[in-house]
Amino acid sequence: MGNQESGHSSGSIILAFFVGGLVGAGIALLMAPQAGKETRHKIKDLAEEAKEKAAEVAEQVKGKVTSTVGKGKELFEEKKSLVTTAIEAGKEAYGKEKEKLVKGS
Repeated sequence: MGNQESGHSSGSIILAFFVGGLVGAGIALLMAPQAGKETRHKIKDLAEEAKEKAAEVAEQVKGKVTSTVGKGKELFEEKKSLVTTAIEAGKEAYGKEKEKLVKGS
């Protein structure tokens, strides 16, 4: 929760860390002394791995968002029910007081 208070979700921090690692690995591959074909193969493997990791992170974020939305809907329905009950109680009390005033006149 501390991360969310500062404006960064855990998913975005993980993603930033992951992207930084990929950039570093890509630079290391490009700077290493090896054949072009070997380098392209390693970059392709790295890109496939990055795609898989990104899909995993996206799935985790999707699960968290779905859970949060579900909790929000539950809370909304609960509060809506409380407000409706309070309004009905207010109407009932108003009606009783109005009857008392009419009978008292």
